[in-house]
Amino acid sequence: MSPRHGSPYVFDPGTLCLEFLVTGGPGAYAVHESLHEPRDLADWCTRFRLRLDPELVTVSGAELAAARTLRDALWRTVLAHLDGRPLPPEDVAEVNRAAARAPLAPRMGTDRECAWVVPADATAVLSTIARDAVELLTGPLADRIRECGSEDCRLVFVDTSRPGRRRWCSMDRCGNRQKVRALRARREAEDPA
Repeated sequence: MSPRHGSPYVFDPGTLCLEFLVTGGPGAYAVHESLHEPRDLADWCTRFRLRLDPELVTVSGAELAAARTLRDALWRTVLAHLDGRPLPPEDVAEVNRAAARAPLAPRMGTDRECAWVVPADATAVLSTIARDAVELLTGPLADRIRECGSEDCRLVFVDTSRPGRRRWCSMDRCGNRQKVRALRARREAEDPA
């Protein structure tokens, strides 16, 4: 990721649906909006897990609006899950609507790599994202969804570490900054001058 302040860092949220959340969102997340026009969604499909050729993904204006609607519903659903609140019925319905459509079709290459049958439309991309969300929120990793432990970071990820104690979106960024804060606090406590 390339934050407005600081140097770029690697952030792997662990799943496609959580990767989609970094494109913006409702409320405080709106400042991070990156899906301004259909081309932005096609470009997003190239940079993350899907690795689709943007020339082979068609995105209409209606599909771009549907992408933002799905993403916002995913944010509210994930945050409710993290807070232990009931999932918002209207947002669950939005995720289910998207998941009910035909997803991207996977294919295996001779190099044993998974790829996608293309060309594809954004509706299939959104269905694939929504199905990933359904699997995550109803599956064994649901209790491993975490929000970054940094005071000034709200990124969400799946903790796939063996002990299940990951606290930071990225050790390169938030984890390192927290270590520096803790070191400064210890030094200040040792040297009260």
